[in-house]
Amino acid sequence: MLEEELLKLLLCLVVGSLIGWERKHREKPVGMRTMSLVCIGACLATIITAKYAAHDTGRILAGIVTGIGFLGAGAIISRGSNVHGLTTATSIWAIAIIGMIIGLGDYLLAIAASLIMFLLLQVDIIGRKIVKHSDMSNAKKRKI
Repeated sequence: MLEEELLKLLLCLVVGSLIGWERKHREKPVGMRTMSLVCIGACLATIITAKYAAHDTGRILAGIVTGIGFLGAGAIISRGSNVHGLTTATSIWAIAIIGMIIGLGDYLLAIAASLIMFLLLQVDIIGRKIVKHSDMSNAKKRKI
């Protein structure tokens, strides 16, 4: 039993680090440690719930989701009509849910969700590179 719980925590460390690396790589304020800690914390809360409060699992899991929402709200910055940090806040919320999934032992779903999340976060980078390349091509055409 202890070995499986350690495996869950290590998987949370890996998944949280992957998503956190992406956020840090994009120069966002929430990085590897924060994402890993959120994932591990949600996983631990889920493990404890399943072990000691199995009769009340739904209420406690809902509390985790709500509580993480408050943490994510701290990542959102509003300046006039500009809002920054929504993707990071959503990433915090999603990584907590992935931690809960790992805590419940559904490793395949957690890994699949993590990979989809990572790829989705990369879409913006890919999109920006395509736009930059397109803008450069258009600039070259105008010079000719």
